[in-house]
Amino acid sequence: MKAPKSLVVWTMGLVSYLDALNLQEKLVHLRKSGIISDTLLSLQHPPTYTLGKRRTVHNLLISEDELQSLGAELHYTQRGGDITFHGPGQAVLYPIISLKQIGLGARKYVENLELAMVELASLYGVPARAGGDGGTGVWVDDRKIGAIGVRISSGFTSHGLAFNIDPDMKFFEHIVPCGIANKEVTSLRRETRMDLPADEVLHQQLISCFVKLFGYSGVTLHQGPPSFDNEEVLK
Repeated sequence: MKAPKSLVVWTMGLVSYLDALNLQEKLVHLRKSGIISDTLLSLQHPPTYTLGKRRTVHNLLISEDELQSLGAELHYTQRGGDITFHGPGQAVLYPIISLKQIGLGARKYVENLELAMVELASLYGVPARAGGDGGTGVWVDDRKIGAIGVRISSGFTSHGLAFNIDPDMKFFEHIVPCGIANKEVTSLRRETRMDLPADEVLHQQLISCFVKLFGYSGVTLHQGPPSFDNEEVLK
């Protein structure tokens, strides 16, 4: 497999879903044009429900008015997967990378995303596993701890993964998470017997798991959001 040369990582804190979506679109365009290197966005969202391109709105169990009263947003996306929830206490990674450059097909790419979450869970003594009968994502027994929803356009990726550290689990009661009925959602906080460090540390550990699994040899870290006034910084 051809070794990736470099990865630029932006740690961004709390970012609205639409802002993150618009940023991904800009970065995908720049990556396709060869202007920037492979890029990884690490962030959290305010309470947000998203639907994939299949538009399975029947898996949203409350009205949009009720959803707004909870202080949450609803967005329709072009990623794969079903309905999911994003919110504080969740680690989100959005890779903007060239699958051709790193020598991976779509299936192996998704498997590596899952394994990054499995490896993070293992650091805290949680025996998570990828996929299985419940489809994609990461599970602890029959409880889902990490979700996958990716978009691949001409071999370039966007969207990505969401790993539950310690989100408000009540938000998951209003959906059929990932369209899988009769399955629970869990978090690292619920599953581990160990004390957890600050979210920032866990986000960095997830980034490290990603870098290791994808074999990047050079990593440049920035605190975001990226500035498009200086494309040299984006590289």
